[in-house]
Amino acid sequence: MESAKKLILYRDFKQGRVFEDFAWIMEQCGELCRKGTQEPQCGNPHGEGCPAENISGSREELQSRCYSCLHSLIELSASHGFEGNLWQSYLAFLLVNHENAYSIACEMKGEVTGSIHELALHDFRILKGFFDFDLQVLADCLKMPELAILKDYQGPGQGGRIFSQRIQDQICALGVRLAQAGTAERFQGEVTEFYRNFGVGSLGLHKAFRVEHTEDGAGIVPVANIAHVHLDDLIGYEAAKQKLIDNTEAFVNGKQANNCLLFGDAGTGKSTSIKAIINQYYKQGLRMIEIYKHQFQDLNGVIGKIKNRNYKFIIYMDDLSFEEFEIEYKYLKAVIEGGLEKKPENVLIYATSNRRHLVREKFSDKAERDDELHTNDTVQEKLSLVSRFGVTIYFGKPEKKEFQNIVKALAGRHQVAMEEQELLAEANKWELSHGGLSGRTAQQFIDYLLGKQ
Repeated sequence: MESAKKLILYRDFKQGRVFEDFAWIMEQCGELCRKGTQEPQCGNPHGEGCPAENISGSREELQSRCYSCLHSLIELSASHGFEGNLWQSYLAFLLVNHENAYSIACEMKGEVTGSIHELALHDFRILKGFFDFDLQVLADCLKMPELAILKDYQGPGQGGRIFSQRIQDQICALGVRLAQAGTAERFQGEVTEFYRNFGVGSLGLHKAFRVEHTEDGAGIVPVANIAHVHLDDLIGYEAAKQKLIDNTEAFVNGKQANNCLLFGDAGTGKSTSIKAIINQYYKQGLRMIEIYKHQFQDLNGVIGKIKNRNYKFIIYMDDLSFEEFEIEYKYLKAVIEGGLEKKPENVLIYATSNRRHLVREKFSDKAERDDELHTNDTVQEKLSLVSRFGVTIYFGKPEKKEFQNIVKALAGRHQVAMEEQELLAEANKWELSHGGLSGRTAQQFIDYLLGKQ
């Protein structure tokens, strides 16, 4: 087994401390065996184990480091939902998260050729040695029977909080296939196929992200748990939903699409529709990044990080609106459309707002405009932001009958045990004191009834 120090492309793994420590332990164990015997018993380090007297001086240090690695792998299993051979799942996890010249090229094109292919194959030959390594050898060498648990680990069955169940299963399955790969070429083929199908790094494996400002600029951080809502969960608003679907499908299919503004009354399903879109089109390469208006300074940095990736990105701005004294909307205008740099074709902006024109307007504005020489300029300035959204979709509050239909549909979906007449009577009482007619009010009413059952 060659040293991990000889890796070229696959270096500096994120969360790679366990890999570095295990690689060092394996090398040290092999070296101690070679010092203690003329013919290495656990060679590279494969064999029957080491005579205790030959490594007694270093065993405690190696055991301590090994126990620390064991702890880290168990914790990783809990957070990411890995089971089975944890060592192999961990190595597969490192590979699918490592963004380098080869992995990103495979994400874009699938299998690649040329020098980068040969460099990757060099690394995969080394990494295959770590997949093939039998942990039982290390357990015998260091007299640590506890390591055997890594070979077939059974978790508590609650899944992880980092990846979806689908991605957890895919990474574990990749670990199994890589362990079974007979050659380095087959090993490379399995990894390349994963990159082509699922992508690489956090942008490939996660649906949604938020922006975090760091010392190095804008950071894109995965959102582990997003609401598993679908457009069918939003009752009514069929025309509005279809307009949103048409624009999004054009975008993910590489056709021309527009920035989209969902506006209207509170609690009518604007934000729910956006969340449902990412769930519906994630498998087609759609990703979503949520950003707030105080973070608009990082917008260019975010776009710079995603513009050359093989995904479609929706930058999501929830409850977007501006007071007259807030000038961030001027910056947003330039980013959306108007700056020298063209907005990437794989990026759209979807926003929700209770305001049709986004910037607050008052009756007193008219009196102020009467004193201006060019009153139309002020009007155009306030409308110039919303005009950059080519698709605007209205979500109005439901009429009484529509509200009752929403209540009945939600009650049926959640199996609320109540006669229809009584249900609607209680719903009417609820909406009078809880925000009026809206889908959100209906859902809150149903949640109230479920809490009482």
